[in-house]
Amino acid sequence: MHLDASGDPANLRDGGGMKAATIRDVAERADVSVASVSRVLNGAGPVTEATRARVLEAADALQYVPHSGARSLSTSKTQTIGVILPDLYGEFFSELIRGMDIAARAVGYHLIVSSSHDDAEEASAAIRSMRGRVDGLIVLSPHLDAANLAAGLAGRTPVLLMNGGADAGRPSIVVDNHGGAIQAVEHLIATGRRRIAHISGPTGNLEAETRLAGYLEAMAKAGLPTTVVEGAFTQASGHDAGVALASGDARPDAVFAGNDNMAVGAMLAMQDAGLRIPEDVAIVGFDDVPIASLVRPALTTLRIQIAETGRSALERVVRLINAAGEAVADTACEVVRPELVVRPSSQPATSELTKSGGRLRADADTTSLKGEIS
Repeated sequence: MHLDASGDPANLRDGGGMKAATIRDVAERADVSVASVSRVLNGAGPVTEATRARVLEAADALQYVPHSGARSLSTSKTQTIGVILPDLYGEFFSELIRGMDIAARAVGYHLIVSSSHDDAEEASAAIRSMRGRVDGLIVLSPHLDAANLAAGLAGRTPVLLMNGGADAGRPSIVVDNHGGAIQAVEHLIATGRRRIAHISGPTGNLEAETRLAGYLEAMAKAGLPTTVVEGAFTQASGHDAGVALASGDARPDAVFAGNDNMAVGAMLAMQDAGLRIPEDVAIVGFDDVPIASLVRPALTTLRIQIAETGRSALERVVRLINAAGEAVADTACEVVRPELVVRPSSQPATSELTKSGGRLRADADTTSLKGEIS
């Protein structure tokens, strides 16, 4: 190989344009075999430090980029992880993917993202479309039986289930939706509210059902009457529910919404109806998406560290990929414990300290009651 006047490798120039360097070009420049270059770049097999240094210097000088398809054929790895979501719309999923993407890039992986559109057949089609194209899968399945979904996957592709309910024997991550809902209701009761309504997510959604169950349990424990209006986890459905609650004969003095989108929609509807938040109606959401801290008044919510949960899921599926075939498999169910973040939307009904031992104050902007991941 020789260099032309520009300093570029002459045999890589073609009619004034750059021709992509090949693995053979790297081997020739480093004066090693193609097999040695492959071992260095793939991190597979023994090489001396001197050889490693020469190969990396040559690859850098030639701006060599490994061909992902060829590398996949030689290593049986695609360096790609598939993510199947029930929806691609909204801050929750964008935050989740953001966390996954940051973690993926840190370990040299790429993402393929698809949506099941809340439909079992489309989820199955999405999974089939990823067979052979990904090294592992992250499946969010709040509408489906997670075990059956995973069992239907062909081959030995590692699968991490999310938000599908606790499933013994399969690696999974679930949010303690039931416990989080109880925290929300108990917080509202502690601020003096007694007519607490719940805007639930859609029927059949596992997360919506467990949050509803937590609300009902906490209200029953306190001996309080319940009011439930079904939503769809969208801001529009929360707005509709807010209109209905604001115009009803027994207007609530507090609302626990099944997610932040519905909480924001309900808040806007009630403000349009002339109600003051939180003086007339306190509102609590769930998830702590970015908009929760930006609306006015800022929204009290159950924080689940969405991006961090996405990062944790990605790192865990990579560990599953690297451990494939090991005798001891990862089958743990990781539980994310929500953290109650108190903001002005649910300040106490009076300026007095509440029954929570003085931890919540009427003039506090944000109080965080920390949870954990177990």
